[in-house]
Amino acid sequence: QVRLVESGGGLVQARGSLRLSCAASGRTISTYAMGWFRQAPGKEREFVAGISGGGGTTYYAESVKGRFTISRDNAKSTVQLQMSSLKPEDTAVYYCASHRRPYYTSSSALDYDAWGQGTQVTVSS
Repeated sequence: QVRLVESGGGLVQARGSLRLSCAASGRTISTYAMGWFRQAPGKEREFVAGISGGGGTTYYAESVKGRFTISRDNAKSTVQLQMSSLKPEDTAVYYCASHRRPYYTSSSALDYDAWGQGTQVTVSS
């Protein structure tokens, strides 16, 4: 079973930047799509960004397109989320997740079977 550990969250001012990282262990992730999701207080978990196993395909929620960039380093089993032009509405706990099936991609949380513990991102206005 894959284990995911996020890092890099924190407090940042609006229009600032933050870089999240996710370290994977326990399973070779190079054939699995990886995703970032977030959950704000009182709201459902929502998709933020995803990347295919080889890294050639990326996809984003409309709310973050042009501001966030997802990338991965399969040699190091890590996935990153570079967040720029942050807004207060980006405040949430951010989760890294691994798709349950190799070679598939999805923006639905139901298709991901391994999750990190989450890292808090707070954007002040």
